Amino acid sequence: MRRTLLATALVLGVVMAGCGGDDDDGDAESADAPSDESVEIGGVAEAGGPDAWPAPPAEERAALAETAGVPFDVQEHLAHHVHAHLDVFIDGEHRTVPAGIGIDIDSPDVKDFDDNGVVGYGGIEQCAEPCISALHTHDPTGVLHTESPEASENTLGQFFTEWDVTLDGDCVGEYCTDETAIAVYVDGEEVPLADAADIALTNAKEIAIVIGDPPSRIPDEGDFSQA
Repeated sequence: MRRTLLATALVLGVVMAGCGGDDDDGDAESADAPSDESVEIGGVAEAGGPDAWPAPPAEERAALAETAGVPFDVQEHLAHHVHAHLDVFIDGEHRTVPAGIGIDIDSPDVKDFDDNGVVGYGGIEQCAEPCISALHTHDPTGVLHTESPEASENTLGQFFTEWDVTLDGDCVGEYCTDETAIAVYVDGEEVPLADAADIALTNAKEIAIVIGDPPSRIPDEGDFSQA
């Protein structure tokens, strides 16, 4: 009888040890799970996806541009003409920066165009009333245009003001760091969210805002082929 009890105890001990080993393996697998550090940096993001945030109503855009410090004018000025690029990712999905931000698309002097289903705005010779900011988007490619009479760099914060979307040290739009991970990259290098609004929109700069789960690749250059 004692031998039987001893054998039973030994069997139970082996089973319990086996269970403990499974827990250890589970911890190891969890530790090896992909992290944000495994995200690759490089290349150009594939455009498309729903709007990150909608463009503000056309009738509000002049006031937003005034608040941003880039008031409407009656024409585009090309003495200082540079392009930066903005990508927005939300939970790994690429989102679109809308066309016509910083432009009164209801003005009869603003032309719209359709390039294979992609609608944009521009072709402005001179508007009867102020209709365009020096900082604007013509189309939904993510290209941010600065077209001004003097060499003065605009900032990402000014663009988000025109977009009527929050951008500060805690939040981007409705997403805030107390609940959601937010990362900002400039040419593939991460910068603090607190510095995002001050990013200068210099020529060929690539900016990526990553909210929530990151995509598999963060772009370090923008697509300016249609700028």
